[in-house]
Amino acid sequence: MRDTPEHTHWFEPLADYLGAAYLRYSFTYGTEQEVDFLLDALGLGPGMRVLDVGCGPGRHAHALARRGVQVHGVDISERFIELAVAGAPPGATFERADARLLTYDGEFDAAISLCQGAFGLAGLPGAPLDDDPDGVILGAMARALVPGGPIAVSAFSSYFQVSHLGADADSDAGVASFDADAGVNHERTQIRDEAGRATEVDLWTSCFTPRELRLLARAAGLMVEAVWSVRPGEYGRAAPDLEHEEFLLVARRPVR
Repeated sequence: MRDTPEHTHWFEPLADYLGAAYLRYSFTYGTEQEVDFLLDALGLGPGMRVLDVGCGPGRHAHALARRGVQVHGVDISERFIELAVAGAPPGATFERADARLLTYDGEFDAAISLCQGAFGLAGLPGAPLDDDPDGVILGAMARALVPGGPIAVSAFSSYFQVSHLGADADSDAGVASFDADAGVNHERTQIRDEAGRATEVDLWTSCFTPRELRLLARAAGLMVEAVWSVRPGEYGRAAPDLEHEEFLLVARRPVR
């Protein structure tokens, strides 16, 4: 294993193994469409400062920076931060940080956490059910905003996960099980590194209903503007349904 800072989350060794191969997965191909949609939905423009929480190798941050937005990306994976920094256009900066421990205060015009970069991946296997790491992350993102600043967070849909459970059990996608008590999807699947070498890993992803997302946002002090059904590369204003893999929560820090 690479010589990195001490791992504090189950996702870090996966990110070490994936490296730049992460960007070969099809769910990353819709970055430009997603960013263009967010520019409109959040009212982003050149010179605005955006916090990208769970930025991964920086694909959304890079795309925003190429459009003149000032972006600061944080991710728990040192390897992903190295990749983000190496390809960064002007206006994009990055640091390794745990999304559960962010201390920003009113420093950003907007904040995003997309594709389960942090929100939805924060839980630890076997953690007590009253732990709320996703709520902690959402609260930290809310505090990072200026008054009136918008936030966009994508999250796996509980509806989709349950209705499609077992559909890919005989495919390369892996075998999944859903913990109805915790709302967590566990998948045993295969990933490949930059050289194409495969290994089996476990993924734990928290899933949500629109009502849960609204309640979490309100608990974080945010005003909810919308919850839309989306999928990678197909962001839009579709009402919540059972057929899209993700929800996109859009909310705003109140103006006091």
